[in-house]
Amino acid sequence: MKTDETLNQQLEDARQRLHDLYDQYGFGHSYVLEQSMFLDELINQHNRIFHTSLCKTNSPSE
Repeated sequence: MKTDETLNQQLEDARQRLHDLYDQYGFGHSYVLEQSMFLDELINQHNRIFHTSLCKTNSPSE
């Protein structure tokens, strides 16, 4: 699914950016914390999509 691929790429890009910011500024810098929160939101979005699709595939047939 194209949306999954896009979200997975966004997750990877955000994770890499967080790593780069951490290397540059350290743990407590506002840039690092902001990027961490952004990555958390992407992870939450991914989990919601995964949970929804999992529920659809495991629902009983009528």
